[in-house]
Amino acid sequence: MVKYKNIGRARPKLHPFGICSSTSLNAAAVRAVRQACPEEANLSAASGVGIAELRMGMPSDEVVIIRPPERPEDPILITVSCPDKTGLGCNLCRVILLFGLSVVRGDFSTDGRWCYVVFWVVDRGRKATRWNLLKKRLVEACPPASLPFGNEIYYFSKHQEMITEQKPQVFLLKFSCYDRTGLLHDVTEVLCELELTIWRVKVSTTPDGRVVDLFLITDPRELLHTKNRQEETCIHLRAVLGDSMCTCDVDVASEEFAACLQASASLPPPLTEDMLTSEVQHESYAPVPSSSFLSVSVDNALSHAHSLIQIQCHDHKGLLYDIMRTLKDYNMQISYGRFNAAEDGNCNIDLFAVQKDGKKIVDQNKQNALCSRLRMQLSSPLCVTLVSRGPDTELLVANPVELCGKGRPLVFYDITHALKMLDIRIFLAEIGRHVVGDREWEVYRVHLGDDHELCASRDKIVKGVTKMLMGWH
Repeated sequence: MVKYKNIGRARPKLHPFGICSSTSLNAAAVRAVRQACPEEANLSAASGVGIAELRMGMPSDEVVIIRPPERPEDPILITVSCPDKTGLGCNLCRVILLFGLSVVRGDFSTDGRWCYVVFWVVDRGRKATRWNLLKKRLVEACPPASLPFGNEIYYFSKHQEMITEQKPQVFLLKFSCYDRTGLLHDVTEVLCELELTIWRVKVSTTPDGRVVDLFLITDPRELLHTKNRQEETCIHLRAVLGDSMCTCDVDVASEEFAACLQASASLPPPLTEDMLTSEVQHESYAPVPSSSFLSVSVDNALSHAHSLIQIQCHDHKGLLYDIMRTLKDYNMQISYGRFNAAEDGNCNIDLFAVQKDGKKIVDQNKQNALCSRLRMQLSSPLCVTLVSRGPDTELLVANPVELCGKGRPLVFYDITHALKMLDIRIFLAEIGRHVVGDREWEVYRVHLGDDHELCASRDKIVKGVTKMLMGWH
């Protein structure tokens, strides 16, 4: 058993601007890990994540380095070295999830000012990964190297968070074409490839077999107001839809449409608050099998300065993102962490963390609340259910939204992909947000075509969508 001692001892400070040679910075990174927590080196070695491996990808002047594997079956190594801030791990994991990659191992280390993160990722084959673009997006998620230090760091981080998380301009994409199976997924795939964020969808099918799609979208590149970017969007859609596309227009959304982005206080039936917030799983919509082992604990005895959060659970797509998102919402700061996913699907996570005031989690109520939220997010990261509304059948999928307002990446993509694989047509689809207690949820409502029962049973539909969302397909 690995023992932890002196986790809270003073950490050495890396040069804040990275003005040093590759050799000196490599050595500084390794010393930061070794001297900050000597036992962490033992922890890494025990899990197969060694300091020698950390040294391999340590950059000198680059924030992000992506190292290809030596063998095709090996994971890709991603190293990040940048100033630290609360929620950085969540932001990095979100980008990795957005590119369809899965983290199989991870190491995090920080002295509170400068952090060093290593991800071992595998490509699940959604599409060829655009590695240069991934690197660019990871760099954008990191604070700038000129980050101030001292008492100004907190206020600077808050200012940067407000700037980067301001609501972008909303646009309305409207197009019509002739319907076919998998149409909505193909459109969603194009928008994802263009890095356009889908906020709302309204899809309706007319009696003559045409589809009218309304997408409320935003552009992280902030170029959708230009004619070139609008034409690029329509050209890519026409390349996929071909001659079946009748019209395509992109305009700034009116205030009436933009108001639709406000969260509703009521949930669409049959979703209930208990279904979304209870730790007790309901088999009809619980993604993680009830037989899967799940353990979350907080230990304050092993370090005089940090709380050790230990998690054992079954792996799923976005697992590390779900953990980091929850800790970010609780303003927890991770000083050191290790993540390892075994081949049998079981994961072990150890995180040395403090609250935003730099202190351990000693309040029992806070410990219980954090553990309860983590168990809930890991046992039911998404709710999936199928309901009947008279003659119609509706698929409902719900997932929590980050406090900053960002939804889970690729949910609509996975839903439409699963239904396309099952050869099921989509008659109507909507995305809405609803407030439940102190949380905001994103709810996807998909009305299935009348012929869905000829393609798959209700149970097969729920399982097919769930497996795609959880990465078990």
